[in-house]
Amino acid sequence: MIPALLVGAVLLSMTSVFAAAASCSPSGLSAGYGPGGVTQQVGDHPFTAEQLTNAQIIVAVAVGRKLPERAAVLALATSMVESELRNVAYGDRDSLGLFQQRPSMGWGSPAQLLDPVYAAGKFYDALLAVPGWHTKPPGEAEQAVQRSEFPERYGPREPAAAALTAKYWRGPNNPVPSSGADVVLPVDLAFGGCPDKGAGELGEVDPKKLPADFALPTQPQQRAAVTYVLAKLGRPYVWGATGPDSFDCSGLMMAAWAHAGVKISRTTYTQMYDGVAVGSLAKVQPGDMLFIPGSDGTAARPGHVGMYIGHGYVVDAYDTDHGVILTNLKSWESKVVAIRRVVGGQVGEDPRS
Repeated sequence: MIPALLVGAVLLSMTSVFAAAASCSPSGLSAGYGPGGVTQQVGDHPFTAEQLTNAQIIVAVAVGRKLPERAAVLALATSMVESELRNVAYGDRDSLGLFQQRPSMGWGSPAQLLDPVYAAGKFYDALLAVPGWHTKPPGEAEQAVQRSEFPERYGPREPAAAALTAKYWRGPNNPVPSSGADVVLPVDLAFGGCPDKGAGELGEVDPKKLPADFALPTQPQQRAAVTYVLAKLGRPYVWGATGPDSFDCSGLMMAAWAHAGVKISRTTYTQMYDGVAVGSLAKVQPGDMLFIPGSDGTAARPGHVGMYIGHGYVVDAYDTDHGVILTNLKSWESKVVAIRRVVGGQVGEDPRS
């Protein structure tokens, strides 16, 4: 989240710019670039005053956070696709604002997501959490943040976004932050690494047992990890616990992979960077860790994690009432914001093949 002082500075800066525009000051924007102005051409595309105002805010937030120009290009391209740079109070399901971010997915409250400065800051938070975001081909970084059903739409908007960025960028370009891990919030490991404390909001618990044709993966470490979590079904949820008799969500993941001879980190915030990313649920393998915001996390910093075990099932340490449970992958599908593969075949390869 953008620090309060920085938000204030950005808003103050934007207010002064708009005031200068209204008075036709040569140091400010011309009349066409502020609220109430006329449509203007930037590069090959015409933009309304509303669109240009929102574009300037998005760029100003990147400048204020000392991000590279590339971050502003990606943010503008995303907003062009999601809302046409309009701060709309509607969208698919509960999507809102410039980036069509969803309160139910942990992005913020409706009021926050309709604040362009806040919404831009949340996009940048999520973008910085994408490994190698600044070197990805056109459209890929935006898709990693937005998880759209139409990923092909982002790349073509980048040239127009670059023209807008050039129009409004102030000062020199900035270096790329050293690591997406720099934006990860610390978790006190003395207490627990599953920030939502067992309130994962995963939907209805599926009470069904494993199907008769269930088969463990043949890759040895995947097999060991899946076998471990299955053996812990019914064990109690205790926040901060890492086994062997009780667990929180990330504690169960760490213990399972330790049983398989693989060391991973302790918290959901850091497990987000263990192994390699898997880009789609269609490519998920047994042993993959699935992340959702949970009650206290966000899309950029998920608070809950479970393990896919195959055949459409997930095991996780759910809450104090249910403990370690078996759930249906379908109850996770709309909430998953990241998938990490610790060991196994290449992305998309079936380890049993």
